[in-house]
Amino acid sequence: MAENKVKKRKVAWGITGAGDKIQEIIETMKDLKKQSEDVLEIDVYISKAGDTMLKFYHLDEELRKNFAKVAVESNANSPFLAGMVQSRKYEFLLIMPASSNTVAKLVNGIGDTLLTNSALMSLKAFVPVWVMPVDYKESVISTKLPNGKEMKLRVRKEEADQVRRLEQTEDVRVFENPRKVREGFLEWVKTL
Repeated sequence: MAENKVKKRKVAWGITGAGDKIQEIIETMKDLKKQSEDVLEIDVYISKAGDTMLKFYHLDEELRKNFAKVAVESNANSPFLAGMVQSRKYEFLLIMPASSNTVAKLVNGIGDTLLTNSALMSLKAFVPVWVMPVDYKESVISTKLPNGKEMKLRVRKEEADQVRRLEQTEDVRVFENPRKVREGFLEWVKTL
């Protein structure tokens, strides 16, 4: 007798060039995949800058080892993520980490990268976009470099203001950190 296979839902996870919290983000991705793999598939899409950053942090192979589909941007429409989100092959697009550059482009409607184009096309088709900006609020943060050293960075008022504007965008859900994304993701999975 043939076994009835339940079709899994899918989420597109985008990674930009922001390196802050990247190790924690990769661990969060792996954990969420493990906790939801019976009902959900996570496909990973990496911007050109994200690919460079992951190689700098020596995390590119770990990501490929843990996720079946990992695609790197060739241009704003390749791979054709925008078309896939608009045709509802994905429940939503999650961009984590989102660089300040990505956030500013989303707020101002500039879709010149794979992830910004796909996010803007998602919103046009009423497909939700979840975003975890690394520059969430005005502050001085400490980030870990690939060599283990700490580096202080300033999140300027201008970057934090862009995040506040993004929070006002219809169908966009903004998260402060990976823990908040985990909580929101697991709550959403319970609804499946």
